[in-house]
Amino acid sequence: MPAGLIQIGSRLPEWLRAGSAHHPSVTALKRDLRRLHLHTVCESARCPNLHECFHRGTATFLILGDRCMRGCGFCAVAKETPVALDPDEPANVARMAARMGLRYVVVTSVTRDDLADGGSAHFAETVRCVRRALPEAGIEVLTPDFGGDLDAVARVADASPEVFNHNLETVERLYLRVRPRANYLRSLEVLRFAKRHRPDALTKSGLMVGLGETPAEVEAALGDLRRADVDIVTIGQYLQPARRSLPVAEYVPPAQFEAYRRCGLSLGFRTVSSGPLVRSSYMAGPPLMPLPNGRGSETSLSRARQQAEVPNHAGRNLTEEAAC
Repeated sequence: MPAGLIQIGSRLPEWLRAGSAHHPSVTALKRDLRRLHLHTVCESARCPNLHECFHRGTATFLILGDRCMRGCGFCAVAKETPVALDPDEPANVARMAARMGLRYVVVTSVTRDDLADGGSAHFAETVRCVRRALPEAGIEVLTPDFGGDLDAVARVADASPEVFNHNLETVERLYLRVRPRANYLRSLEVLRFAKRHRPDALTKSGLMVGLGETPAEVEAALGDLRRADVDIVTIGQYLQPARRSLPVAEYVPPAQFEAYRRCGLSLGFRTVSSGPLVRSSYMAGPPLMPLPNGRGSETSLSRARQQAEVPNHAGRNLTEEAAC
């Protein structure tokens, strides 16, 4: 085990203990989501930041249903036979995002290998619906690999999200165990193609640590992502979300996350978010991640609210949006 890493015990280290619970806020937002038959990855993936983010009045929408065709060892999303797509889902995501008054909207999905286009047309329509409802908001998509179908990648990118995100998740050596039906080089090609196809959009990817990788392997993965022209990277601690999920190999201390952050910046990433509780879309968007076109800023949000007269969800202050 590399020096400085903490062996697994019965208790989480102090730096991984979640903050205060906010049950009323969580219950209220869940109720509103269910009314529109919507899902969030915050809930499905059992994100440790759920209470913080729902209390802030934000969430990461999970589309194409809530059942995944893959069996990744790190993920808590249900692995069951998927259901038919909900044709109202794109409009409902937009309706909910507007109701919440979001200035930065993150949309992700399960993997739908059963669909000819991987669900990319549905994904693109969701982005377009959100854009019509919130023209001044920034939009980030966190996509699956679409089985390497670059036409599907282009279909989503052509809907013009500000940020195209696809997570590499782990180092190359661990792929067969962590992502047995994915491919390290394929994920890099998805990111490389997305940037080449839409050079005006930012590209983004995320890594988990604590699965048995070494610092040298993480640094190598960061180098691979930068060579794929990725702009933004997130690095966070893997936490076992369910009994059937892969066990945690070690708890990575904050000092190592800071070392990864410095490494990423030295490689030329535009933004590096690295910390124990960092998740792919946590604290996404401005001000931590300014967008070139200015969308998602507080100024653009105020202008959009004046035009659309959309109230804040439950009257919450949205000047410090975050997403799980």
